[in-house]
Amino acid sequence: MPDTTGLLYLSRADVERAGPDMPTVVSLLETAFREKAAGRVEMPPKPGIHTSHDSFIHAMPAYIPALGAAGVKWVSGYPENQSRGLPYISGLIVLNDVVTGIPYAVMDCTWITAARTGAATALAAMHLARPTSETAGILGCGVQGRINLVALAGLFKLRRVFAHDTRQEAQESFVREMGERLGIEIVGVDQPRAAVEGSDLIVTAGPILLHPHATILEGWVRPGSFVSAVDFDSYWSAGALREFNRIATDDREQFAYYERLGYFQSTPPPDADLGELVAGLKPGRGRAEDRTIAINLGIALEDMAVAPEVYRRAVGMGLGTRLAL
Repeated sequence: MPDTTGLLYLSRADVERAGPDMPTVVSLLETAFREKAAGRVEMPPKPGIHTSHDSFIHAMPAYIPALGAAGVKWVSGYPENQSRGLPYISGLIVLNDVVTGIPYAVMDCTWITAARTGAATALAAMHLARPTSETAGILGCGVQGRINLVALAGLFKLRRVFAHDTRQEAQESFVREMGERLGIEIVGVDQPRAAVEGSDLIVTAGPILLHPHATILEGWVRPGSFVSAVDFDSYWSAGALREFNRIATDDREQFAYYERLGYFQSTPPPDADLGELVAGLKPGRGRAEDRTIAINLGIALEDMAVAPEVYRRAVGMGLGTRLAL
């Protein structure tokens, strides 16, 4: 039972110290999605407000009875923040006691948002990628490019990674730092096509855009590849999207919600969601030569799967600041 006599505030540094490793995060998400497939979670589509072009501030509530998790994430994404020296993603998570409804923790959401997004990619890849995949292409060398590579490197024996970013300094630091961290050959490439054509696993991790720049064209993704588009369809042309044999998402209802807002106008409808794949209700990869893509939207279920574990670990480590309600 959480301590509801006060509120525990966890800063970004506290959350980073208390954060579980990637296999644990993947396991937590696997449980949450299995519960989702069984209809045992509550998660309305996330409402949002938009104060500038291609920015968002979203409220993301969810309840997972099996994990004793209930709460909301209030998160913003502002692409222009990178030029201001500020993070693209920022926000807070509030956790509520499932018995009394009393809020017992408030924590920075940055680390959790990154980690659970990478874990969702890994979970999708477990069902949609070829187990023998050994090359990866990362388009967008920021936080998400890094954490998605960490997640995939934990599942596959990667021998080479191709990295591309429109910002040369970001690409260079990614090549240097991730190569040292993972002990994998990482090659910076000047053109997006070079990161796509030679890869078994592809991650596009740029800003989320209402109108895609559609850089990736038909014929670039080779047969047998798996893609994780963590930036919606921002990188993808209509022709390239039509080549996929299986399109999955983490929540069909929220995918439809975004369609009504004007996103995904050239994206075929998903034929499976992640919960269905995890629960075995829908098949994963079919033929070895199939092209597969996961367009995970980033849903509250994922945050609520991880945040209570961060809280428990932080309490055990004596982290955080106690505040009166």
